[in-house]
Amino acid sequence: MTEDCLFWTLYREGDHVAATEGFAAIRDINPQAPTHLLVVPGRHVESFREIGEFPPDEAKRMLEFIAEVAAREGLTDYRVVVNVGAGAGQTIFHLHWHILGGGLSGRMA
Repeated sequence: MTEDCLFWTLYREGDHVAATEGFAAIRDINPQAPTHLLVVPGRHVESFREIGEFPPDEAKRMLEFIAEVAAREGLTDYRVVVNVGAGAGQTIFHLHWHILGGGLSGRMA
């Protein structure tokens, strides 16, 4: 299953904006904002529902990496989004975080 996963392949072989042990950031091929990045863990986890599969220190490193990537891109105001399940818009079932910034308008919630 992991070998067939697009995001696992992109984690290993993609054009990374940034990478660290266990995580990589790539540009979204269908951007929904001027800056739209995806942070993908190397560990195959289907969705945020399974976040407990990450030990606390690894989950912390993942969130720190998301903040570091946003800062490297020069973002000071941005959104971090994770879609959980098909009904919420998840189309690739490998946990990933969207970083959206650069001219967002309006409130999401």
